[in-house]
Amino acid sequence: MGNRRRAPERSRTKTKPAVIGGMIAAVVGGAGFGVYALYGGGAVADAGPSSDAKSVKSGPLSAAEVKSTATAFLTAWQSGDVEKAAAATNDVTAARTLLTGYGKEAYVEDVTLTAKKRSGDAVPFAVKGTVTYKTLTKPLAYESELTVVRREKDGKPLVDWHAAVVHPELEDGDKLVTGEAGTPPVKALDRDGGELTTAKYPSLGTVLDGLREKYGKKAGGKAGVELRVIRAGSEDAKGSKDGDTAKKTDASDKNPDKTLLELSKGTPGTVRTTLSPALQATAEQQVAAKSKASAVMIRPSTGEILAVANSGHGFNTAFQGSLAPGSTMKIVTASLLIDKGLASVNKEHPCPKYSTYGGWKFQNDDKFEIKGGTFKASFARSCNTAFISQAKKLSDDDLTKQAQQVFGLGMDNWAIGVPTFDGSVPVQSQAQKAASLIGQGGVRMNPLNMASVVATAKTGTFRQPYLVSPTVDDRTLAKGSRSLSADTQAQLKELLQYTAAAGTAAEAMAGLGPDFGAKTGSAEVDNQKKPNGWFTAWKGDLAAAGVVQQGGHGGETAGPIVAALLKAGS
Repeated sequence: MGNRRRAPERSRTKTKPAVIGGMIAAVVGGAGFGVYALYGGGAVADAGPSSDAKSVKSGPLSAAEVKSTATAFLTAWQSGDVEKAAAATNDVTAARTLLTGYGKEAYVEDVTLTAKKRSGDAVPFAVKGTVTYKTLTKPLAYESELTVVRREKDGKPLVDWHAAVVHPELEDGDKLVTGEAGTPPVKALDRDGGELTTAKYPSLGTVLDGLREKYGKKAGGKAGVELRVIRAGSEDAKGSKDGDTAKKTDASDKNPDKTLLELSKGTPGTVRTTLSPALQATAEQQVAAKSKASAVMIRPSTGEILAVANSGHGFNTAFQGSLAPGSTMKIVTASLLIDKGLASVNKEHPCPKYSTYGGWKFQNDDKFEIKGGTFKASFARSCNTAFISQAKKLSDDDLTKQAQQVFGLGMDNWAIGVPTFDGSVPVQSQAQKAASLIGQGGVRMNPLNMASVVATAKTGTFRQPYLVSPTVDDRTLAKGSRSLSADTQAQLKELLQYTAAAGTAAEAMAGLGPDFGAKTGSAEVDNQKKPNGWFTAWKGDLAAAGVVQQGGHGGETAGPIVAALLKAGS
């Protein structure tokens, strides 16, 4: 359970030459670090301009500067000269700490570093070594990369230091440690009792890591010996004992600690989740067909999470993503406008080509307008100006309060069983306030949040989603301070049903009615040619949401993913 995404294990070769950019290095094995001897020109740890101490070299780095700087760093690291390796970086203190720990805390020995063909200022390289802890030994192999930059004060080329240089799974502040794992492994089960593995469900790597972090000590397992990434700020990083009670909460955990290599297996405890094996398989299949796609399905009546999947397996965007949700946020805004009497389903509502607020001029997609149309028509066609035009009648904190009190968003108190980002709807003013009404500005969500939003619209009451039953560990689930009024809920459902039947969501939702509702969204992102495509919908007692980053219109990209999940669950 604890060895997902481990570095591939290969036999160690002590005498095989390592190649750096055409220069050959002989590697002599032995206790501790290998010895790295360069032929044909050599390398200097302080490679860089030296002809004139007063001049500051600027401009792009030359190929020779990149190669010599990378060679100097890798040579020093491999030979065990931590001080020299750190001096070849632009953060000597951080580099010294992590490289020292590589040998003394991670117990990595006989290191061989082999540089590959550079790409601009970046130099990828292969790492091979041996992890030895007491009587246990296992080979370690993985790929990493460094980037060379020019120091501003004197133009000297240096390795741009980040923890990921040492291992790609590290973030700045993390460290590598080998020893008896503070957290025992867990065997995670689906709702039917089947084991959840990354072999069956590749998306679940980060979820399984989170379950181990949360329940490893509570599920009755016994820890093994592992090489692990210890996250900055984690209890293990602070030196907690195995028996200590973890003080972290789901909301505050950005990422769980991660196992990279098992030297000896532990005995796993068992944790049952709410995931449906059939729906999880469907979700995996659907997101795999898209680049950067994520989806979540929940049961509105209970909050149980039935499926979660990401096409990229390194980060759980579905639970922890922080993205502008675009027009799917109009579900929350519409409920606010109806509550305040500023909109009603069948009343005429303005949808001009443009609407200006706070000095910004907003427009609709393709600058369309609806003359004499109702609020239902504006919602179904996702008219931005229908919402922007109401900004002047709202207080700066109205949307924030609606999101928190009714939809349970942005309170940082969800406890689903693994780490999550619970959405953010900050109080904003002027143009940013107006942009927030249509899911831009400072509003940030992920598919879990938006599946919950449409579920709340369906039932009228926020029920916090969860992956592990709160009865397992007596967790307290988050609650909203108020429900939707009967009138607002009825109108909101009508808006969503009409959008699914005759609006922007109709093509994706075809054949799923009549007990259904949906909303599309497209969120503009700086430096992206295409917006992120969003879609959230319900059918019966199922709700789902998805996002395809840089996908374009939500109905065309995320819509088919969500619709397929709803069909599979019917």
